[in-house]
Amino acid sequence: MNSVRNGVLVRILIMTLFVALSAVGLAFSVYLFTVSVDIYTAAIAISFATLSIISGFFNVVSSYFYYRSYFYDAYLAKINEKLRPLGKLPTVAVVIPTYNEEPAMVAKNLASLKKLDYDARKLKYYVLDDSTKPKICAAIERLCEDAGAIYIHRDERKGFKAGALNNMLRQSNEEFLALFDADEYLTDSTFLRDLLPYFGDRKVAFVQSEKKYAKGTFFSDCVDLFDALFFKFIQPSRALSGTAIFAGSCGIIRRSAVDKIGGFPEYIIEDTFFSFESDLHSFTSIYVPKVYALGKPLFTFTELMRQQWRYNYGDTQFLMHFFNASRHGTRRKLSPLSKVDYLTHGFGLNYISVVLILFTVVSVFIVFFSAPFAISSLQSMLDLNYPMFSIEVLGMMAFTLSLCIPIMLTKIYFNSVSKGVMIFALNFALAFVRLRAAMAALLDANPAVSWIKGDGAKLRAKLASSLRNSAMEVAFSTLLFAASAVAAFAYNISGAVWLMWYAVLYSSTFFFFFKYG
Repeated sequence: MNSVRNGVLVRILIMTLFVALSAVGLAFSVYLFTVSVDIYTAAIAISFATLSIISGFFNVVSSYFYYRSYFYDAYLAKINEKLRPLGKLPTVAVVIPTYNEEPAMVAKNLASLKKLDYDARKLKYYVLDDSTKPKICAAIERLCEDAGAIYIHRDERKGFKAGALNNMLRQSNEEFLALFDADEYLTDSTFLRDLLPYFGDRKVAFVQSEKKYAKGTFFSDCVDLFDALFFKFIQPSRALSGTAIFAGSCGIIRRSAVDKIGGFPEYIIEDTFFSFESDLHSFTSIYVPKVYALGKPLFTFTELMRQQWRYNYGDTQFLMHFFNASRHGTRRKLSPLSKVDYLTHGFGLNYISVVLILFTVVSVFIVFFSAPFAISSLQSMLDLNYPMFSIEVLGMMAFTLSLCIPIMLTKIYFNSVSKGVMIFALNFALAFVRLRAAMAALLDANPAVSWIKGDGAKLRAKLASSLRNSAMEVAFSTLLFAASAVAAFAYNISGAVWLMWYAVLYSSTFFFFFKYG
């Protein structure tokens, strides 16, 4: 009973921080309105109020997801009580899509999947190879022959991973698809026997297990927390409504559900689109918070940038698809809660990146045009009559609260303060690449992206490549450093500190490229 009470109290505490962060932003906006003296300052107040309302909405929704996730274990336990052992074993296709992956890694992970605890007569293994390098194709084809897996190659990578899956569906007839990425190594052979019983409910389109990277460096472990926070809080909350997100791998899909929705939607993040379409077709889903396979850690910042580009490009595509479904009336099939779930999922990274950048820009205008509001110096801030709700003080309060939330989450659930600080900094370091990915998707540009790889052994080359890869962020942070210096010379100390804090966070993109490659 104490553990239940403590769990709820912890969630209420974190929710209070989310709400407090929203309240500070709104209080800030109200204060700006009350001291506005002309149209220009009123425009700044309106801009900040708009951002605060958007931010407040997402903070409240995030706190709701966080609080609601606590009750998923009890919900899943009730489902588990009704599960029955498998009678007649269904046929299963174990599917591994690859794209220019290292053959040795594919061979190792395929070998691990061959150890699945299941009737071998009911299993077939498929390697869907979209590789463009002949040597890699030949090597993967050979290892498939050795392992008894079916090798399917496409010369043209149409439709991305979804296209490969749809191509495979035309050549197979298994009842279920068990998907694994090429970099995932099976650690628990009971995967199929544990998850297939959930399909006793004919409405279940897919069952998703928890995804996790293998342990690596401090940086890769911090990156893993991005997914860990999703699977620990957001996914359970969604699964309570039967609208879990299929995460692309480490899950099982009912073949007939895919057929009913017309195949896998051929977008860069086919998993989110598939989840959405299965909901529209009145299917439900199950999330099992257990790790069955470990993925290869992301050791470099470049890998993380590439991943975040793909995610945000795909999320932006999904938002357009979501609103298009609304115009055609199909979105009405979703419950109000599901609509909020998908809206916040699509806007998630867009919200973080765009709102961070816009808040920064508005902050610059506030500091440099704060004379009509309040002029603060170190001496005035030490004065007992200094107004407690001045612009800069509220700004620093918001910053402090926004830093406290990831720190508290990582300390409570992962026993690490430093990883919380890293996640906070990474959101700023990734803001511009997420924004660029969203713009590329809106313009229907090629989703391919690349960064310059410097010679890690040569300091000058490493500095040059890091600078070129982070040119936009460096330029922006340089302007912020300059603005901070000007504010300091004008004796606006709190404003200078405020902008300096932003400048350091955006310049972290260069630091991460330099340190982690």
